[in-house]
Amino acid sequence: MDALSPKKQPIALYPGTFDPVTLGHLDIIRRGARIFDHLIIAVAENPGKSPLFSSEERASMIRHEISRLENPTKSRIEVIIYNSLLMDCVESQGASVILRGLRAVADFEYEYQMAGMNQQINNKIETVFLMADSVLQPVASRLVKEIAFYNGNITPFVPPYVAQKLQEAVTRKKSFQD
Repeated sequence: MDALSPKKQPIALYPGTFDPVTLGHLDIIRRGARIFDHLIIAVAENPGKSPLFSSEERASMIRHEISRLENPTKSRIEVIIYNSLLMDCVESQGASVILRGLRAVADFEYEYQMAGMNQQINNKIETVFLMADSVLQPVASRLVKEIAFYNGNITPFVPPYVAQKLQEAVTRKKSFQD
């Protein structure tokens, strides 16, 4: 490769629980797709977090939303489910970058520590951080679920399809609690 040849963009993996996927997540996906030729959204099974949706439901909602996403660079975007150490998942997918979104200083402290641990496991994998759009910085899946549970308006935080699925899930959960 000569000095003027364009460098091939690495495969990036954007991991998360995505319970549910929010407009903040979709902002990071859209922007990540502009940077990377191949972006893998990795849905963590993570039963320890007691997700409201199954990993299959979360992956399905993300697939629905990325099918509607503007992708002018025609990046390849795919969704997978994983239940392993993140670094094992990254390596098995042939990725060399972990993409992470940041909302606030508290996110940075946690993510900085995780990036350091991941680098100790495999120093060939880089972590790239994108700041969430300032309008979306306060949006967190756990808060969106809480608002939905108390019948609040979640439309500023999630796409309409996800809002519908979230309302259905909350209704089911409430009916089991009665």
